[in-house]
Amino acid sequence: MLDQNIVYRDLKPENVLLDERGHVKLIDFGLSKIINEEGERLKTVCGTPGYAAPEILLHRNGVGYDGKKADVWSIGIFIC
Repeated sequence: MLDQNIVYRDLKPENVLLDERGHVKLIDFGLSKIINEEGERLKTVCGTPGYAAPEILLHRNGVGYDGKKADVWSIGIFIC
Protein backbone atom coordinates (compact mmCIF):
# COMPACT_ATOMS: atom_id res chain seq x y z
CA MET A 1 0.00 0.00 0.00
CA LEU A 2 3.01 2.27 0.34
CA ASP A 3 3.18 2.82 -3.42
CA GLN A 4 -0.52 3.80 -3.40
CA ASN A 5 -0.02 6.52 -0.74
CA ILE A 6 -2.15 4.74 1.86
CA VAL A 7 -0.91 4.26 5.41
CA TYR A 8 -2.54 1.48 7.39
CA ARG A 9 -1.54 2.48 10.97
CA ASP A 10 -2.99 -0.59 12.72
CA LEU A 11 -1.01 -3.64 11.60
CA LYS A 12 -1.34 -6.43 14.18
CA PRO A 13 -2.04 -10.18 14.07
CA GLU A 14 -5.78 -9.69 14.58
CA ASN A 15 -5.97 -7.66 11.36
CA VAL A 16 -4.16 -10.16 9.12
CA LEU A 17 -5.98 -13.15 7.62
CA LEU A 18 -5.02 -15.89 5.17
CA ASP A 19 -7.38 -16.97 2.41
CA GLU A 20 -7.88 -20.57 1.24
CA ARG A 21 -4.80 -20.33 -1.03
CA GLY A 22 -2.57 -18.85 1.67
CA HIS A 23 -2.64 -15.26 0.42
CA VAL A 24 -2.38 -12.56 3.07
CA LYS A 25 -5.42 -10.29 3.45
CA LEU A 26 -5.59 -7.16 5.60
CA ILE A 27 -8.85 -6.27 7.32
CA ASP A 28 -10.09 -3.30 9.36
CA PHE A 29 -9.04 -0.21 7.44
CA GLY A 30 -10.71 2.08 9.99
CA LEU A 31 -7.46 3.85 10.94
CA SER A 32 -6.03 4.00 7.40
CA LYS A 33 -5.34 7.32 5.74
CA ILE A 34 -4.65 8.43 2.20
CA ILE A 35 -1.55 10.60 1.97
CA ASN A 36 -2.27 13.49 -0.40
CA GLU A 37 1.27 14.77 -0.85
CA GLU A 38 4.73 13.28 -0.49
CA GLY A 39 6.23 13.92 2.94
CA GLU A 40 2.87 14.69 4.58
CA ARG A 41 3.18 14.39 8.35
CA LEU A 42 0.44 12.74 10.42
CA LYS A 43 -0.49 13.92 13.89
CA THR A 44 -3.08 11.40 15.07
CA VAL A 45 -1.99 9.00 17.81
CA CYS A 46 -3.68 5.76 16.81
CA GLY A 47 -3.11 2.05 16.46
CA THR A 48 -2.26 -0.64 18.98
CA PRO A 49 0.59 0.55 21.26
CA GLY A 50 2.42 -2.79 21.23
CA TYR A 51 2.80 -2.64 17.45
CA ALA A 52 2.97 1.12 16.87
CA ALA A 53 6.19 2.91 15.97
CA PRO A 54 7.74 4.98 18.78
CA GLU A 55 7.26 8.21 16.84
CA ILE A 56 3.48 7.68 16.84
CA LEU A 57 3.37 7.25 20.60
CA LEU A 58 5.91 9.96 21.42
CA HIS A 59 5.34 12.71 18.86
CA ARG A 60 5.17 16.17 20.37
CA ASN A 61 5.04 19.84 19.47
CA GLY A 62 2.75 19.29 16.50
CA VAL A 63 5.64 18.02 14.34
CA GLY A 64 3.87 14.78 13.48
CA TYR A 65 5.30 11.57 12.07
CA ASP A 66 5.85 9.88 8.72
CA GLY A 67 3.03 7.35 8.31
CA LYS A 68 4.87 5.25 5.75
CA LYS A 69 7.89 4.81 8.04
CA ALA A 70 5.58 3.98 10.94
CA ASP A 71 3.93 1.24 8.84
CA VAL A 72 7.33 -0.22 7.99
CA TRP A 73 8.14 -0.30 11.73
CA SER A 74 4.89 -2.14 12.40
CA ILE A 75 5.67 -4.72 9.70
CA GLY A 76 9.04 -5.38 11.37
CA ILE A 77 7.45 -5.79 14.81
CA PHE A 78 4.79 -8.06 13.34
CA ILE A 79 7.41 -10.27 11.67
CA CYS A 80 9.46 -10.52 14.88
